[in-house]
Amino acid sequence: MVTLTSINSVEKFIEDHKFSFLYVSRTNCGVCHAILPQLKDLLKEFPLIQLGHINADDVEEIAGCLSVLTVPALLLFVDGKEILREARFVQMQSLHEKISKIYNMIVEESD
Repeated sequence: MVTLTSINSVEKFIEDHKFSFLYVSRTNCGVCHAILPQLKDLLKEFPLIQLGHINADDVEEIAGCLSVLTVPALLLFVDGKEILREARFVQMQSLHEKISKIYNMIVEESD
């Protein structure tokens, strides 16, 4: 997981990776702290997905830049385009199914 500390670092992260997954949280968000370890575990199944973490308390402009209205916000980008967005109360099984479908489709196209 990469900690992203500016809008520029977020943009570069998305640009540099075919699959980039952004996790936006806040310091005092209990849900954020509960979901992050589950997300890290889930993403182990998808080795091409790179995880970037943004603390919205440190990078306040991220809310406007990515239209994040609540945290945690989970955003998957493929080739720089947002493909998936989940927020607040995330069902991990449902998220896994969605990521798996997208990931497998993109990886198979690349073969």
